[in-house]
Amino acid sequence: MNGIGWLGAIIIGGLAGWLAEKVMKSNTGLLMNIVLGIVGSIVFSAILQAFGFFGRGWIAFLVPGFIGACLLIYLARLLRR
Repeated sequence: MNGIGWLGAIIIGGLAGWLAEKVMKSNTGLLMNIVLGIVGSIVFSAILQAFGFFGRGWIAFLVPGFIGACLLIYLARLLRR
């Protein structure tokens, strides 16, 4: 989990998901915020690592988590239409 541990991943994932929820004007909930933040971070971090960007710590988990969660919310909206 990028050097932050499981508990840190849950907390930071929740924060990233909550920020994405506010920016994207979505109404998901606490559990979904955590899931979106963690999954978004994993997916977007993998994309960044494919291009040679590496990071460690909570910032390297929060920023990709936020961007990834925003992308997941956007994709979910596209699929619902």
